[in-house]
Amino acid sequence: MFGMGWTEMLVIGVVALIVVGPKELPVLFRNIGRFAGKARGMAREFSRAMEQAADESGVKDIQSTIRTATNPLGSALDGVKDAARSVTDLNLDPESETGKLAEERAEAARKIKASTARKAAERKAKEAAEALKAAEAAEADLAKVETSAPAPDKTAGDA
Repeated sequence: MFGMGWTEMLVIGVVALIVVGPKELPVLFRNIGRFAGKARGMAREFSRAMEQAADESGVKDIQSTIRTATNPLGSALDGVKDAARSVTDLNLDPESETGKLAEERAEAARKIKASTARKAAERKAKEAAEALKAAEAAEADLAKVETSAPAPDKTAGDA
């Protein structure tokens, strides 16, 4: 605790037992424990006050500057992360210039998608019409072949 080992604490305990007595020793230790708890609480409060004063005086800014100077690659990556975060967290207000551009781009994207879908439908309809014409032509050719082919001879099969 204060740089004391177990042997020193044992000597203090034996001396306290002899001086105070066995009946009053638990009360003494309880009071010492309360005092130690209050001292720790005061030390914690003092540390918090010092940290808050350091924050207010700009020590963290100096610390970040020193960290940036010693690790330029890490600070560059932090800058990129902050920029990406600011872009993703951007709240697009419809009244702002950025919001208006975003709406215009969204409208242009919708028009492009509609035009692409219309052209695809027209192309598919044209391909279907061509396939129908090809099927009709093949059917007509088949009908011509059937009418021009000679009838099978029934007498040749009997012989």
